[in-house]
Amino acid sequence: MKKAVVIKSIVVALILFKATTGVVTAQYDAMFTQYMFNEMFINPAYAGYKDALSITALQRQQWVGFDGRPVTTSVSIHAPVFRNTMGVGLSFLTEKIGVTTRTLLYASYAYRVKVSSKGKLNFGLMGGIHLRNEKLSSLSLTEQGDPNFSTNLRNVVTPNFGFGILYTTDKFYAGLSIPRLIDDEISTSADGVTVQNLGFRLKKFHYYLTVGRIFTISENFKLKPQMLVKAVYNAPIEFDVNLNALIKERLWLGASYRSGADMSLIVGVQILPQFLFSYSYDYSLTKIRKFNSGSHEIALNYLFSFKGKKISNPRYF
Repeated sequence: MKKAVVIKSIVVALILFKATTGVVTAQYDAMFTQYMFNEMFINPAYAGYKDALSITALQRQQWVGFDGRPVTTSVSIHAPVFRNTMGVGLSFLTEKIGVTTRTLLYASYAYRVKVSSKGKLNFGLMGGIHLRNEKLSSLSLTEQGDPNFSTNLRNVVTPNFGFGILYTTDKFYAGLSIPRLIDDEISTSADGVTVQNLGFRLKKFHYYLTVGRIFTISENFKLKPQMLVKAVYNAPIEFDVNLNALIKERLWLGASYRSGADMSLIVGVQILPQFLFSYSYDYSLTKIRKFNSGSHEIALNYLFSFKGKKISNPRYF
């Protein structure tokens, strides 16, 4: 198997390993420490949950100082419709890892059912496209003229869709979802690019479980534990555990642990009742910490008043 000599990141090395076999697997999900601000990308049933027009932007700079590192940007917008019985939304994500650039665009729909005086059960569907580019010809190789690296992947488009359910109250939520149901494998050749083997593969589904609750300790102090669990066939179960404290409805302070990977600190400021700014810093627990100065992430969320309903309190989830 031919290998590249000069690679820009560990992730690029993985891409090259796939490319030398003639197939690049496109099915993998972007990672965010502050996933709680991007829940609709994980679970479409989240659309419209905040009972307001919500716009969220996230930007993640992973492994700063490491050449070819992942850089991910996500923007989402969603709102309730039809007297809060449904929710609709759009999600956009772009990610650059080494020579690979991915762009994902999804539309989400949720149907909301009131199941108790305090709880709602939401059912969600999402559908969209993946756009992929790879500059394979920019890599330096031990053997020149290798056809596996002579052709760049340009604007390869594949469809995808997913579904999820979400139970919510004012102080608790729990969700289960499979956001991407289609596994798309891309084959490369010296003559061009073809997409092959689009289809359902249960063994490659990413299952997401999310749960969170707000605890009122005093009038000026609240605690919000949250957890995300991701399961993939034939791989260890991964989980993120977060604990955030809300002080005087203004300041969020928290910590997060990603299984076998990172410890994180999170600081958020509720600038206005409807406007939140949050920052997180990840410290790697693996050997890769020797080659980077950590990961940084910024999240912004703004809630617009909806149909005359005034937003007077921060949204906890």
